[in-house]
Amino acid sequence: MTQNLDIYEQQVMAAALQGAQIIVFPEDGIHGFNFTRTSIYPFLDFMPSPHLVKWNPCLEPHRFNDTEVLQRLSCMAIRGQMFLVANLGTKQPCHHSDQGCPGDGRYQFNTNVIFSDDGTLVGRYRKHNLYFEEAFDTPAHVDHTTFLTPFAGRFGVFTCFDILFRDPAISILEDSEVRHVVYPTAWMNQLPLLAAVQIQKAFAVALSINVLAANIHQPSLGMTGSGIHTPLWSSWHHDMENPGGHLIVARIPKRPAGLSAENSTGKASPSHARFLKMLAGEPYCEKAAQEVHCKGDTKGDRDAPPTFHSTMMYDNFTLVPVLGVEGHLRVCASSLCCSLLYKRPSVSPELYALGVFDGLHTVHGSYYIQVCALVKCGGPSLHSCGQEVTQAAGLFEFHLWGNFTASNIFPLFLTSGMTLDSPDQLGWEDGHYFMKKSTLSSGLVTAALYGRLYERDQGL
Repeated sequence: MTQNLDIYEQQVMAAALQGAQIIVFPEDGIHGFNFTRTSIYPFLDFMPSPHLVKWNPCLEPHRFNDTEVLQRLSCMAIRGQMFLVANLGTKQPCHHSDQGCPGDGRYQFNTNVIFSDDGTLVGRYRKHNLYFEEAFDTPAHVDHTTFLTPFAGRFGVFTCFDILFRDPAISILEDSEVRHVVYPTAWMNQLPLLAAVQIQKAFAVALSINVLAANIHQPSLGMTGSGIHTPLWSSWHHDMENPGGHLIVARIPKRPAGLSAENSTGKASPSHARFLKMLAGEPYCEKAAQEVHCKGDTKGDRDAPPTFHSTMMYDNFTLVPVLGVEGHLRVCASSLCCSLLYKRPSVSPELYALGVFDGLHTVHGSYYIQVCALVKCGGPSLHSCGQEVTQAAGLFEFHLWGNFTASNIFPLFLTSGMTLDSPDQLGWEDGHYFMKKSTLSSGLVTAALYGRLYERDQGL
């Protein structure tokens, strides 16, 4: 732990030289992971509540026992003259009169701490949505933790797996003053839909906020991918080859501007005009030689590619292959229908497919999702669709949309070489959520709309 804290201090000073005003460190970055409840105990700090006690651990080191890590972090914040966010394990004694008190007489929490630039402890967040973490307890109530800074207003904070749940990730943003999120995480990448930088960026875009995400770097376990994300651009680092960490420094807006369903010029492109006509009920028509064929015609129905099923992210997706240079595809599952209007410069030798899933995800956590996804398949076989892929050459111009009932939808966009990209437009149009992209700079790996049905999680 001392060696890790030494590295933290080096990074604080490196960031200070670049004018940083706040720094975020990853989940599990100080003590590591794979502990039992008993084995982690010697590495836990006592954690007083910042709501009840005003405390500067660096300047008042003897006020509380077992706070050595908090003291070092507080002193780093002072030395770097910046706000500091870090993750550590904490302990809190409890009495048997407390019905929730564990048998060993203490709570153990996965905790984020926030220090101001003068070393004062100004906030704590105890992780609520634990990811198979037997060493830690779930707090009895969700911490809705925010903190105020003099340079960028109010920040919210949560940890790793929390990003997939309403509380606290969505609920803290109900405070309109919260325009930034600090996000320590220890995220194992899972393609094609949930790579670390992919979900971080999607959260920033969907909620029109800035996300400062620090992921632990352990490539042997598939853990890498940190970033500073605004709704319009990102600075990120993803490296599965080198064991060393990486400091990201960027200047971001105090009031981030989001993407819109409207075109920035106010004038609809031909492809967007076509999309709007299709939403209004007009058929998709294509011209071949001197004939015009419309979907809904006998010939159009006969030429429609057949649907198939394949496993993606442990879920049974219904998919349809993407064929030809241009076209319109529609595929449905349960109440969700996904549509793709696409055009590409040439038919790619790589197989792509449009997939849909609407239901309960049950592996590595249980939660309800609605997904429309355009993905590059792992090979030429239909059943390779949904496999993990990082390289692609296929270029597309497309509209992707679905009749979602989920109110929160996250646009996942990844191109070849784990490169992030952004939609040109996205939002609601005539009861459908859509994403549009005109030009790709590299081959498409994933373009997906990932909806979360938070209200259906309550019975789980």
